[in-house]
Amino acid sequence: MIHPDPVKAEALRLTVLGPLRIWRGDVELEAGPRQQRCLLALLLARVGSPTSTAALVDLMWGHDAPVSAVNIIHKYVGALRRLLEPGLVPRSSGSYILKHGNGYLLSAGEDVLDLPAFRELVASAREASGTGRDEEALDSYLDALRMWRGPVGEALADGSAAATFAAVDHEFLDAVVDAARIATGLGRAADMLAPLRLAVRMSPLNELVHAGLITVLAASGHQAEALALHQVIRERLAEELGIDPGSDLQKAYHGVLTQSVWLDSDSTAAQVPPAPQLHRPGMHVRPAQLPPDQPLFTGRTGEMAVLTQMMEGTHEQRRTSPLVVAMDGMGGVGKTALAVHFAHRVADGFTDGQLYLDLRGDRNEDESLSAGDALAAMLYALGVAVSEIPDTFDERAGTFRSLTAGKRILILLDNVRNAAQVRSLVPNSAGSLVLVTSRSPLLGLAAFDGAHLLRVDVPELGAARALFNRRLAGRVDDSATPEMVDDVIELCGRLPLALAVLAARLTARPVVSLDTVHAQLCEGGDRLDALSGGGDVCDPRSAFSSSYRRLSEESARLFRLMSAGMGPDLTAEACVSLADRAAPAVHAALSELTAAALITEEDGGRYSTHILVRTYAEELLIVTETPVERAAAVNRMLQHQTAATTRGRELVGGPSLRVTEATLRYPALLLAQQPDGRWGALSRRIRRTDELRCPDRGSRRGDHVVQLVRHATFVVAAEHLEQPVKTYRPFATRPEPDKIVRPSPVGRGQWREPAGCREDLRCFLPAVESQRLGIAVWLAGRLRE
Repeated sequence: MIHPDPVKAEALRLTVLGPLRIWRGDVELEAGPRQQRCLLALLLARVGSPTSTAALVDLMWGHDAPVSAVNIIHKYVGALRRLLEPGLVPRSSGSYILKHGNGYLLSAGEDVLDLPAFRELVASAREASGTGRDEEALDSYLDALRMWRGPVGEALADGSAAATFAAVDHEFLDAVVDAARIATGLGRAADMLAPLRLAVRMSPLNELVHAGLITVLAASGHQAEALALHQVIRERLAEELGIDPGSDLQKAYHGVLTQSVWLDSDSTAAQVPPAPQLHRPGMHVRPAQLPPDQPLFTGRTGEMAVLTQMMEGTHEQRRTSPLVVAMDGMGGVGKTALAVHFAHRVADGFTDGQLYLDLRGDRNEDESLSAGDALAAMLYALGVAVSEIPDTFDERAGTFRSLTAGKRILILLDNVRNAAQVRSLVPNSAGSLVLVTSRSPLLGLAAFDGAHLLRVDVPELGAARALFNRRLAGRVDDSATPEMVDDVIELCGRLPLALAVLAARLTARPVVSLDTVHAQLCEGGDRLDALSGGGDVCDPRSAFSSSYRRLSEESARLFRLMSAGMGPDLTAEACVSLADRAAPAVHAALSELTAAALITEEDGGRYSTHILVRTYAEELLIVTETPVERAAAVNRMLQHQTAATTRGRELVGGPSLRVTEATLRYPALLLAQQPDGRWGALSRRIRRTDELRCPDRGSRRGDHVVQLVRHATFVVAAEHLEQPVKTYRPFATRPEPDKIVRPSPVGRGQWREPAGCREDLRCFLPAVESQRLGIAVWLAGRLRE
């Protein structure tokens, strides 16, 4: 057995008491697809107990188990072992997920997993309670209950697995009820409000839990809310179960009406808690929560200037609301780095402190922070004791506004999902600043709340070069010529996260030359591997994954298929053909992909995507769709282009020219101006793309494209011929690669030696005006299986 490195083992933390989460140090790890997460959650819930493979199949799929279910479980187990122990030798069982008979057993102590720690604290609490040490018992209970964030296996509890997760939930409910009785007897009922509210949400028909909350509310001075809760549970029991409240609920209700307290028989009279204190004793309430600024921050002069100009308005006397700036952009583009850097630049002007909160909107919905929980965190940071934080959302929002009125506070809200998460967190002070980062433009926040929107895009080449070179400062590499560096930067799409990870890898491995990295980046299928940061580093693939996992099924499918037809951009009509779905459904999917920052809507109704995002989509396409499905998508795209170029020929007219298959040796960007406005716009989109620098695919769908070319009508743009011909010459796949087609006056292709090729092309340009030479020639080098 291979044992993990002690340092890494200590840093690993797994939580199952709520949404499943894995941490290594301060970095949260992605647990994989939903079924893989479900498997891990089941093993965690049964920590220390073996589970057979047959039982796992039944728990995960029930009667709908696929034929390959056992193999899928083995595959998931292997992936999870590598995730938990990155240095594990292949086929080794490791230290956590152990083979046990014909199944598996998860072994983890309370230093790694929250469930054993919870059980140990509960055992200590019950032992203390049994010997009359109620204060000690309640403290242990509270420490145990604070570990819970929701139901075990939240968002994963389907079918038979739900029973396994529910069994662990009942341990929490039992502990809450026991702790509530002790807290009420000690006069510390308010300490139990938060755990009991969570328990009520987890078990909406549990009479004991509701009775405990009713009693605690009354003992804490919330008699009206206690009576209202009794009415709610009474109606719910009648409607859903057809029963009346039992003795526990009746006793709690009677206690509220008579202003007495529900006690154990051996408890003493409860004391009403003293009047709440707003601030925690001894705490200096001037928060300074900004994350450290990045020491290697470079560039963003344009965005910094815009932010500085916006800031000038915060000092105006007539201003009645705080300045809110919402930055949006794709994952890895550097939104948080920019926001933190600017916040540090202006922090001194906000004398009442700086607050920072990660709302986790880039994760699954069940893992993101609710507005109510965010308010509780803000109030705590402002000095409100946990026991004094209001219970309802409206009360928390009102308290937050009261505490921030007239203050100069800087608030940075990171990874926001939508405007609803932000509205209640805006302070009641015209002199405050709220910086927001999100992958989606928060249009609602701008339209209805007056926020300023700032799009953060990839930097220009010069700024990206400065960023990359600064991170590589001191590294000696003879292959790192300026041209090579620029090529590498462009192959990374100038994405700051990609450049940062790549620079870190190169710095850590001085023997690896930039030329070697360049070659790996040119292999499109390996591009993201070259930019991988390992299990404990957020890299481009993990950044894109967090957006992809939130997509609906149809949007995810379209995203994958777009990589099969994606040039620099695609029209909405082309996407309809590619997806083979109704237009309204495709338009809805395009909107969702745009909101997720996976594609960008360009002028003229076209949609583009970043080169690395496109590579990620290609990876998903290969592992998700079958070869038949991929081929069908490509054929649909070619058929669409055939129809489109046929229409183009009808628009521009002109005589015919027979283009032979040999023409496809040089799949270049051959576009031209046309009289129709829409076709004319094509000429303005002629550009060099990454494939011109790295044409590793060649013309793979030649037979299809030949048919398409015969329907296309365009003018060859001479100024764009030289580089494509030079670039693609080594990739010719037909015989006699040193020859090029030259059309004759009668339209037949003839062989011609390439000497003086460019001059020949210039000479025959007038003769081929309005002839059939389509954009499909370009597509031939872009469409991929």
